[in-house]
Amino acid sequence: MHIGKQRAATSRISTASADRVEVRGRDLCRDLMGRLTFTEYFHLLATGREPTKDQRYFLDLLLIAIAEHGMMPTVQAARMTLAADPGSLQGALAAGLLGCGPVLVGTAEPCGALLAKAEARIAGGEDADAVVRALVKDIREAGGRLPGFGHPLHRPVDPRAERILELADERGVSGSHVKLARAIRTIAAELWGKPLVMNVSMPIAAVLLDLGFPVTMIKAVPLLARSAGILAHLTEERENPIGFALASAAEAAVIYRNDDEEGGADHA
Repeated sequence: MHIGKQRAATSRISTASADRVEVRGRDLCRDLMGRLTFTEYFHLLATGREPTKDQRYFLDLLLIAIAEHGMMPTVQAARMTLAADPGSLQGALAAGLLGCGPVLVGTAEPCGALLAKAEARIAGGEDADAVVRALVKDIREAGGRLPGFGHPLHRPVDPRAERILELADERGVSGSHVKLARAIRTIAAELWGKPLVMNVSMPIAAVLLDLGFPVTMIKAVPLLARSAGILAHLTEERENPIGFALASAAEAAVIYRNDDEEGGADHA
């Protein structure tokens, strides 16, 4: 059964034959292996183009910035999965990645969408300050969360976000999207009546967009980065298992309540 409009099925990423692997029109063995770094190769895979010096530099920077953040629930899920099935490294990695949503890995993708929306309206002739104010005000009045702002740990600033912006300025890549990100921070502080912490997600999106990365690629960066972090934890888990300790700590932390008992008595 076919669903949707029919068209020829094509892919531009890669093909293989008995004696050759071709990736984006290049010979994997004779051209890419030994010449490109993995970061450059990832850019080529995702976009079809080899990165410029600045694109490679900041892609490396952003991957490093977001790869690791301690014993997050995604890491705990991965470690406990490996403890339950020590032979399933891929299953444990998948368990960790399944939890990589906006709460735990950030809102880089919705940040990118917000910045792109603002940029499109400005390009259409609207005033930049009015556009930013309207978009932020709509989120505020709807009771929504402003993507790219707030952090449970990093206050009053997220040091990763500030470092990304600092380096973007130093290397001359800060463009219209970084400018919009800063304008959003200023107007958000006004509308919320207090400064909001710009977390790492907003600079990730802004710098990627200023460097010409497509909006559709933005979430791939934190996902690739966190894959590396989770794999590091799983390597450590095999050498120094703590997965069952994490599970035991979770069980000890939760109180069981029997609803049939008077008053809903708690049991440790």
